[in-house]
Amino acid sequence: MTQVTANIDEHNNEPNQVDYIIGLLKAGDDISVASYVEHMHIAEIAVMLESLPPDLRQRLWALLPQEIEGETLTYLGEEVRASIIGEMEHADVVAATESMDVVDLADVMDELPGDISEAVLESLDQDRRQRLETTLSFNEDTAGRLMSTDVISVRTDVSLAVVLRYLRRLKPLPSHTDALMVTDDNGAYLGKLSLADAVSEHPSTLVADIMQPAADSVQADANEHDVAQLFERRDLISVAVIDEQGILLGRITVDNVVDIILAEADKALLASAGLDQDEDLFAPVFPSARRRAVWLGINLLTVFMAAWVIGRFEAVLDKIVALAVLMPVVASMGGIAGSQTLTLTIRGLALGQISNANLRWLGNKELFVGILNGFVWAIVVAIVTFVWFQDTGIAAIIAAAMILNLIAAAFSGVLIPVILSRMGIDPALSGAVVLTTVTDVIGFLSFLGLATVFLL
Repeated sequence: MTQVTANIDEHNNEPNQVDYIIGLLKAGDDISVASYVEHMHIAEIAVMLESLPPDLRQRLWALLPQEIEGETLTYLGEEVRASIIGEMEHADVVAATESMDVVDLADVMDELPGDISEAVLESLDQDRRQRLETTLSFNEDTAGRLMSTDVISVRTDVSLAVVLRYLRRLKPLPSHTDALMVTDDNGAYLGKLSLADAVSEHPSTLVADIMQPAADSVQADANEHDVAQLFERRDLISVAVIDEQGILLGRITVDNVVDIILAEADKALLASAGLDQDEDLFAPVFPSARRRAVWLGINLLTVFMAAWVIGRFEAVLDKIVALAVLMPVVASMGGIAGSQTLTLTIRGLALGQISNANLRWLGNKELFVGILNGFVWAIVVAIVTFVWFQDTGIAAIIAAAMILNLIAAAFSGVLIPVILSRMGIDPALSGAVVLTTVTDVIGFLSFLGLATVFLL
């Protein structure tokens, strides 16, 4: 514990790594850069590369030892990785792939030009090439694409003494090996043998006597999101991957699943702003502007819809200026209330917690939450409005509009992501835009509509 604390304190006392590396690169001190990078973890080097503008990124890449290039590429986002590979010689790309795990290599192969990918395939030995082709045969974002074929299996009729002798010959074991997969003579998956049990039970004990029969497994075509949920719910370290006939194909380990969970979190965060999770922070201006222009255009359309609603009530706004001052209050409160419900609903959909059977209960619950909050904040806003403008009519109108908009916001916050999800549209990507439009339109329509009816 003392050693760990000392290391953390020492790290906290270091200068900002990005500032330090940029300073060295700009000063042309390549020797100091290379020496500093030598002591960094490969994942930290990848973060550093993603934190540099393109010209400095290429200079840092040129200073990395060739033996870590392949593993470093696997930690990079797709866009940054493509920018680096695009500047590499074909022979250097092929050399870098030699140190990659088959799963990582499969991801990189999708991004390589045809001539380079063919050269990479030709450079592989027969066993590695066969494993790569097996991985590539599965669709992206499936368990088969995520799995490692580097798996140890044993049969039920052998003793633990035989198993342990077998493991000693195999050393080192594949990373994150918490259990051995148990199969029959035809390779069909039967269960797991925990390594803890294998080393603690009597050597004469048969595998069949202490194995976990029918332990967790996933089909090769299962969605990687569902796999991640399985790991999260059952605290798994590894899980077997099988085909439709139950034949063991490989295994998925927790380190791969952590990557999926982090990637999904990044995707949800960036998608809410209409951005790609693999977008390079330091990408050129025009590609970045083109990507973002789409959602700016969509947002502009929604703003015009709200503006059109306001324009329908020009007469009442001309006569009662206070309404123009108070309009943002109604729209903003509806937007915030709706986004709270929207976020919870999107999370529930992502975790598989929402179904047809409980959707009505959830909708009713959020509806009553909207009603309760609507009345509470309607009273608060009405009091503030009366003190401000000394007009009971305007205070009553804004209170009523607040109640209506918060009810609509709660209802929309549940309904919009569910509908989008059933349409095959990612609710994290477009839900906020749709919700904002709904709350703005209903907020303005209810506030100005009631004012037109009762105050003119």
